Amino acid sequence: MTATQRGEDVESGRLQVKIGGMHCSFCAHTIERALGRMDGIEQVNVSLAHEEALVIHDPDLVRSGQIRDVLRDLGYTIRDPRKVAALAEAEAELAEARWRLAAAAAATAIAGWLMMLMLAGYHFALLPWIMLALAAQVVFVACWPFLRMTLASLRRGILNQHVLMVVGAFGGIAGGLIGLVEPTFPAAHFLGAAIFIATYHLLSSFVSIKVRARSSEAVRKLLDLQPPVARVVREGREHELSIADVAVGDMVRVRPGEAIPVDGAVADGASSVDASMVTGEPIPEEKASGDEVIGGSLNQTGTLLIEVTRTGQDSYLATVVRYVEEARALKPGLLALVDRILRVFVPAVLLIAAGALLWWTFGAWLVTGEADVRRGVFAALAVGVMGYPCALGMATPLAMIRGGGAAAERGILMRSADAFQVFGHIDTVVLDKTGTLTQGAPRVTTVVTAPGRDERELLRLAAAVEDLSEHPLGRAIVAKAEDHGVDIADVDDFSALVGEGVRGSVDGHRVVVGKTGLAASAGGLGELARHAADLEARAHTVVVVLVDDALWGVLAIADPIRSEAADTVATLRERGIDPVMLTGDNERTATAVAEQVGITTVHAGVRPDGKAERVRTLQTAGHRVAMVGDGINDAPALMQADIGIAIGAGTDIAIESSDVILVGHRLMAVAEAFDVAADSYRRTKQNLALAFTFNGIGVPLATTGLVHPAWAMLAMAASVTIVLLNSFGLGALTPSAWRRFTTPTQAASDDHRHRAAAAEETPA
Repeated sequence: MTATQRGEDVESGRLQVKIGGMHCSFCAHTIERALGRMDGIEQVNVSLAHEEALVIHDPDLVRSGQIRDVLRDLGYTIRDPRKVAALAEAEAELAEARWRLAAAAAATAIAGWLMMLMLAGYHFALLPWIMLALAAQVVFVACWPFLRMTLASLRRGILNQHVLMVVGAFGGIAGGLIGLVEPTFPAAHFLGAAIFIATYHLLSSFVSIKVRARSSEAVRKLLDLQPPVARVVREGREHELSIADVAVGDMVRVRPGEAIPVDGAVADGASSVDASMVTGEPIPEEKASGDEVIGGSLNQTGTLLIEVTRTGQDSYLATVVRYVEEARALKPGLLALVDRILRVFVPAVLLIAAGALLWWTFGAWLVTGEADVRRGVFAALAVGVMGYPCALGMATPLAMIRGGGAAAERGILMRSADAFQVFGHIDTVVLDKTGTLTQGAPRVTTVVTAPGRDERELLRLAAAVEDLSEHPLGRAIVAKAEDHGVDIADVDDFSALVGEGVRGSVDGHRVVVGKTGLAASAGGLGELARHAADLEARAHTVVVVLVDDALWGVLAIADPIRSEAADTVATLRERGIDPVMLTGDNERTATAVAEQVGITTVHAGVRPDGKAERVRTLQTAGHRVAMVGDGINDAPALMQADIGIAIGAGTDIAIESSDVILVGHRLMAVAEAFDVAADSYRRTKQNLALAFTFNGIGVPLATTGLVHPAWAMLAMAASVTIVLLNSFGLGALTPSAWRRFTTPTQAASDDHRHRAAAAEETPA
């Protein structure tokens, strides 16, 4: 899909845009308010986790360029919609934030050293001027992007954390400037407070960006970033073209092992096609001339020549993308706990500062007949300094760092603050079947031999003829023989029975393996008919083995249930979470799997848009819903759910639509993610309570006009230290605590992936 197709559908007035420079859900609220006030804007939905906005507008009243201009005016950047470019831009944004923080930290270190000299009794005339230069460098250079964002927000009447930072920092600079001409004002201390406020704001912003960038680094390792291409046959020659250049009616050749890049109909060739990521059906489908195929499916055995029937916005994958966008637009909004506090806290601090100024000037004049202008100005400036919520801003990111590290050690990548905040309130988990509850690949689960026949000999003969086949069911039979330590014999006169099975000669015996209809030549299934019917009732694919026209036995092949699926379902129930199965597979298979894992609520045969609709119905009924899946058809539901959890081995679109990624294949990680998120959210609330205590006490005291700026700086440092200790414990005081944050977590994730792959799943 091209950038234009992803970005905007002009006729429908839908603009999807990647946004850089967002720090918290307060930024999302600012964007929603600013765009929502424009004429012609019908709906605005901003996703902080995915750093993008979906804007529905009337193109006759407002153009997409005007919307982008407002976003840029607010101080945000418009990123390239392509994945590779967007990730590169996110890294550049992180690098710039790191550089600005380093410059501010250097100035803060110098300012701190000068203030220590001053407190020790060393004074010199240039000290206030040096402090003024340092404050100007930090506030007007390092924090320049925040000044632009503050100005844009104020023009639109929006109060956010950037406004409060500017008020506090400018208050400090104003106090310093007054002190340069009025000796009774502590100029150096006020300027020092401005430096500390601006630096803490940069630190808080950097931590927030780093939390998201760390997840993006890990996500990028899971995604296939190569552009999609197709081999188009024109005038008898193959041309490798971008999907965007493929037209309806083109002939596309797909070789074994390749993904089918287009929607179309088979014009020539025959093959088995794995469409599990698209349809949810784990057993490959046989495709021959005239059969339809869906882009995103995997061609497995033969070469296909496909006539393209749908491209662009009409293709299956484009339709799923539209479902994802719709789900994002309709997803219940969530304002982070800290931002709910800041919505009240920011205007409250500004009102209190103005009130303190009025009280000691106009109020004092009414009571005593003399206005105390000095005390009023001092009080207003002190409120601005004490009111800056540094610890409040750090409370959530620090808890996320700790929780994210604990989750990564278990092979869990938490991509957003929502994942930490909402997880503790989840009461329903919707589970996909194929690749989530099951292993996502066919295996032989049962071998039933005819009377007097040996199981090992049956497997030896069957595996011999299937060893030359590329069909997934044949590979499952070979794998079963190898698991039993059976030596696979050589085969002669091998041939494939199109759509039926395979045959060959092994040690002088004529061996046929295939569908149950082949048993008619041997007089039917006979005594094995009951076994075959029972296996088919449990959603197994039954294969017969004929040797010299005699029925030797039947093999049952199915997508085995993960060994930990039942335990995971039971663990979720213990935590008060109701598990629900939602699958595109058929009713019989879904019911059979649900019974074995202990799920009572099953929705089968559901299309991608239907999955999102089922999740939305649960949310409308008042439930907090998590969705676990891995396929293309799961992406809309993953996006719609309060928490989307993607299996790391799944498709790109499923991973990109999720809030949590399970890097390995451990399904129990779903319950572990719930525990980690609940603990992190508990620490977040503790951090907020501790931080708010400092601000809640400091701001009223500042209104007296007796709080020295030095005490304000000490209070900020103490509040951040306590929040840090609560998040990490005493280990926060050691370098290793921050190494866990600043170094990539992929090593731990890779370790879990290898361990998960090494732990062989046992068939149910």
